[in-house]
Amino acid sequence: MGEWAGETVGPDVWETCRELIPAGSVFAFLAEHRGALFPAEMFADMYPSANGRPSMPPQILAAAVTLQALNGLSDFETVQELRCDLRWKAACGLGLHDMAFDPSLLAYFRRRLARSTRPDRVFEAVREVVKATGVLKGKHRRALDSTVLDDAVATQDTVTQLIAAVRAVIREVPGADAVAAARCSAHDYTDPGKPRIAWNDEQARAGLVDALVTDALRLLGHLPEQQLGEKAANAVGILALVAGQDVEPAEDSDGRDGRWRITRGTAANRMVSTIDPEARHVHKTRSHQQDGFKAHLAIEPETGLYTAVALRPGAGAEHHEATVGLDLLADEDKPLDVFGDTAYSTGDVRQTLHEAGHRLFLKPAPLRPAVPGGFTLDDFTIDTTAAIVTCPAGHTVPLSDPGGQHHQRKASFGNLCTGCPLRERCTKARAGRILTIRPHHDLQTAARHQAATDSGWQADYRRWRPPVERAVAWLVQAGNRRLRYCGTISNNTWLHTRAAALNLRRLTNLGLTHTRGTWHLAPAGT
Repeated sequence: MGEWAGETVGPDVWETCRELIPAGSVFAFLAEHRGALFPAEMFADMYPSANGRPSMPPQILAAAVTLQALNGLSDFETVQELRCDLRWKAACGLGLHDMAFDPSLLAYFRRRLARSTRPDRVFEAVREVVKATGVLKGKHRRALDSTVLDDAVATQDTVTQLIAAVRAVIREVPGADAVAAARCSAHDYTDPGKPRIAWNDEQARAGLVDALVTDALRLLGHLPEQQLGEKAANAVGILALVAGQDVEPAEDSDGRDGRWRITRGTAANRMVSTIDPEARHVHKTRSHQQDGFKAHLAIEPETGLYTAVALRPGAGAEHHEATVGLDLLADEDKPLDVFGDTAYSTGDVRQTLHEAGHRLFLKPAPLRPAVPGGFTLDDFTIDTTAAIVTCPAGHTVPLSDPGGQHHQRKASFGNLCTGCPLRERCTKARAGRILTIRPHHDLQTAARHQAATDSGWQADYRRWRPPVERAVAWLVQAGNRRLRYCGTISNNTWLHTRAAALNLRRLTNLGLTHTRGTWHLAPAGT
């Protein structure tokens, strides 16, 4: 079982049972056009050596992982479908009596795909089909959004992370076991469980954390000097990170230092698990937090097709919606109407997209007054060219210019606020009102004015922004909110495959077919 002799075992399911396969389904489409969508040469670079080829052709595996992503199945469940379901057999080109293959072959294929020079080739193949059909011709709108995907591992607390990280160093780094045996005494690190202490005793918990951090620092400080491999180096780096991210120096009751305690608050960019070091706490809103990654999407709102997707860790400025949003539009070669919520409405994004010729329907972030119900930035007259600012009371002050208009600038009213009849509506600061004018101020001001007064802009935003929520719902339905893999690379490859499968389903619903070497959509009713 698992070997491929070049022909199916038993009658070809598509040829003998075609009438049982739902017409117009992804199953029927792959059964008929799998070879055109996933030609053998598409995967040639993944298997450069004849000795490295899998026991199943990559076209079959590509069809299998596409259906797997579409249906949200595990490797085991996918192989069961391939063994027992005529639709799956037909879609992947298996014979009636084929027993498919071992589930590990799917993991092997995905790993090769993720580590290749073109990990998103399944998505790219379907995107080329979209382009060939012309379904997006004349569609000049793109909507951006993101959603949190839960990580595949359990979030670990500080104690669990410290023990797991020490155990990993002992396991991966040569000589670390001897160092641990001689210098680490807070816990029996051969035991994967938690230490046996009175967990409801705050002093006992604090003493354990202090001892575990001390063990970690001793281990790191006394490791033998040597060249480390990738796994060993990663283990050392993770231990160094978890030994510092949740703790801070603490004094004991006698005022002596050298002890450690759980820090107050949460460290920025905190690692939540040593099993998946790239997963993070993700704040989609101020009040709602999840652990995992963010999926970023660009869709064409009329058809619901995904034009670009990306998966990133949920924390860090370089992974913010605004930054990733620019990447999602990087391959667009024509001016677009770009729709997005306030997360995409930064000055840098507006400037970049404006210079590229796009029309922006990005909801501006609301201004927060210094005094509840009081004046906001838009109540001041700000001339960035003349570098002057006039307040609602009519006082004019110069605008600082530390580095030009592309840097943050300030306007200080100081003593002019003393005795001002509007002061209570403007500021509570003793030194008077200070305005901070950020880069691209004029663009942001114009955007707020347009969003508040332009009825055409408002109508377009209400019409074309909401469909992206439908695309998000499609993405996460059927249990696909929770990821199945660890790390950004593997999950990013899955996200692209999932988006490709959803696009393929949408295209088949629109009548996708392949005749005379070209892709096209059959007219409705044919």
